[in-house]
Amino acid sequence: MDNARARLIHVYESKMLSRTKIKNLLHEDPTLSILYQSTSSEIASQLQVTTSKASLLHNYLHHQPIAYHPKPIQVVTILDNTYPMMLRSITDPPLVLYAVGKLALLQRQPVLSVVGTRNPSKTAFSVMKSILQPLVQDKWVLVSGMAKGIYSFAHHIALNSGGGTIAVLGGGFQYIYPKENVPLYEEMIASQLVISEYPPSTRPQRYFFPERNRIISGLGFGTLVIEAKEKSGSLITVDQALEQGREVFAVPGSPLNPQTHGCHSMIQDGAKLVQNTYDLQVEWEKELRKWRRIRSK
Repeated sequence: MDNARARLIHVYESKMLSRTKIKNLLHEDPTLSILYQSTSSEIASQLQVTTSKASLLHNYLHHQPIAYHPKPIQVVTILDNTYPMMLRSITDPPLVLYAVGKLALLQRQPVLSVVGTRNPSKTAFSVMKSILQPLVQDKWVLVSGMAKGIYSFAHHIALNSGGGTIAVLGGGFQYIYPKENVPLYEEMIASQLVISEYPPSTRPQRYFFPERNRIISGLGFGTLVIEAKEKSGSLITVDQALEQGREVFAVPGSPLNPQTHGCHSMIQDGAKLVQNTYDLQVEWEKELRKWRRIRSK
């Protein structure tokens, strides 16, 4: 194995080490060459793992070839120049991303993360379209999770408006979930971008979905919540966004609709109320001015 990038992918796909351990290894040795030169006992000491696990890892490193991912799958690592700047700044960035589609979308700005209930009201799509379609037509990129409801709505609005959108999966490309979104996935990879931090053969697990939320929020300058109950899973993404220092926006609704109660609570707690496209455009202009001040220092 002749380069750091290949070694990172190889170690990552062993599934024997956590992101934190791999991240610490990269900090100590950005080429990961020391790990490959270490004995089993040295690996056990260096990584503070059991002798048996160190032996398994040593055997994997020296006898298991790196997996070959056929086109159209592309692999982006945190060592690459094509790795998205916004993700690089979060506390727990994905070390490896698997991608199908237009990789250039990872370099576009502005990017808005969109989340919400999987069981939207009858008016949700029209509300989203009125707010988001002008943004997409103005070259904004929408990021969401290709799940049911609001997530899929966001991708469809971008697709129907000839704009850009990125889907972040909670599993590998070989196991699209939910299955009803296979046609959406196929449409996305033809003209947009689908990414996952899980190797293509990885089956979705329940904990993968809240875990991938940090990527959804991390790619955008802010996260927009459209319809969420008080204890909605979408609020996990909101928490991630706040931890990452991103803006949080919420669309209000009827107090008679339980699907909007989570949004109302967020607004009471300080989320920025969004009634129309202009509200988001103003916030992006503020963000741009902030970035310019930072760069000028």
